Amino acid sequence: MNICIIPARGGSKRIPQKNIKNFHGHPIISYSIQSAIKSNLFDEVMVSTDDPEIAEISIKYGASVPFLRSAANSDDYSGTGDALNEVLKKYEEVGKYFSVACCLYPTAPFVTEDRIKQAFAELQISTFDVIFPVAKFRPTIFRSYRMLADSSVAMNFPEYEISRSQDLPDAYYDAGQFYFFRTQNFFKLKNKNTFGLSKGVIVLDDSEVQDIDSPEDWQMAEMKYLVNIGAVSYE
Repeated sequence: MNICIIPARGGSKRIPQKNIKNFHGHPIISYSIQSAIKSNLFDEVMVSTDDPEIAEISIKYGASVPFLRSAANSDDYSGTGDALNEVLKKYEEVGKYFSVACCLYPTAPFVTEDRIKQAFAELQISTFDVIFPVAKFRPTIFRSYRMLADSSVAMNFPEYEISRSQDLPDAYYDAGQFYFFRTQNFFKLKNKNTFGLSKGVIVLDDSEVQDIDSPEDWQMAEMKYLVNIGAVSYE
């Protein structure tokens, strides 16, 4: 059995009510919920939240919220892995066991059911414990600088200072949208995160990726979404 867990804690500080803020006519969490449902991969699509309003909206768009997240896993210092572990253990208590889980973030409006299916298929044919989407750094990170205390700069990778850009290796970053993982090996981890697990990736285009950590990011995401995807309508 497969489960999609959407971790959506209340109390966002940088963007108030971030997880349910209106994004092109719908609460942003609804895009994640709908993509998970449309993929037809999951026996359960649930939202892990401590916020009754988030729970109500999530249920409206088709997710289940069988319980609210505990206070212990809802503060600023709680990790996503702890919330995932709590969810999986709660389901086990009522006799539901999942071999594969997907952690799908609530502010990922660019996620599509096709990309979710692609990542799941990659997990099925590979020996990796985790599959997640990445995007390529543009321009290359190997020609990047860091700011020093005296306001001067130094190259992060000085060995590449005179290299041509086209000769440098590609580098990728986590798209911050979702990840699939095998629950058996996840449970074996002392600290419930995926850093100790073997990982594979799928590669996304630039048009499919946008961090949303600030109001400026939000505006950029809305513009990029409108250009590349367009408005959506939920029946």
